[in-house]
Amino acid sequence: MFNDIGPLELATIIVLAVLVFGPDKLPKVIQDVMRTVRKIREFSESAKQDIRQELGPEFKDFEFEDLNPKTFIRKQLDNEDLGLKELRNGFDLKKEMAEVTDAVHGRAPESSSPSSSAASGGRIDMTKKPEEAGKDDRPPFDADAT
Repeated sequence: MFNDIGPLELATIIVLAVLVFGPDKLPKVIQDVMRTVRKIREFSESAKQDIRQELGPEFKDFEFEDLNPKTFIRKQLDNEDLGLKELRNGFDLKKEMAEVTDAVHGRAPESSSPSSSAASGGRIDMTKKPEEAGKDDRPPFDADAT
């Protein structure tokens, strides 16, 4: 519950509690605080059970942590039914960005053999192809586009 409280902070809280409440009243204050925390937890669990019962059997696997958008998205992306793990594992962002940068700067790709596209998993070659000599600079006329 208090994962981010260090030993020095905990000692400071204990010393302040002893100074504020005194050594004779401190055990009763701790009992009252623990009783209140226990009641709040029971109330929370009761409310969760009531909500689950009202939602019905379709939502029996519903977790309140899923209401957090980060948790929900992480859970959906880890879902095996969508096949997103294969897509994520097959996509190398650094390599793709290097290829795009090379294409923008007009540099030749590292391996320009035709088998490289098959080895890279069927990726599209985005490098600029050299134009043929004598070819007209105008794009072809498209009657449907005008």
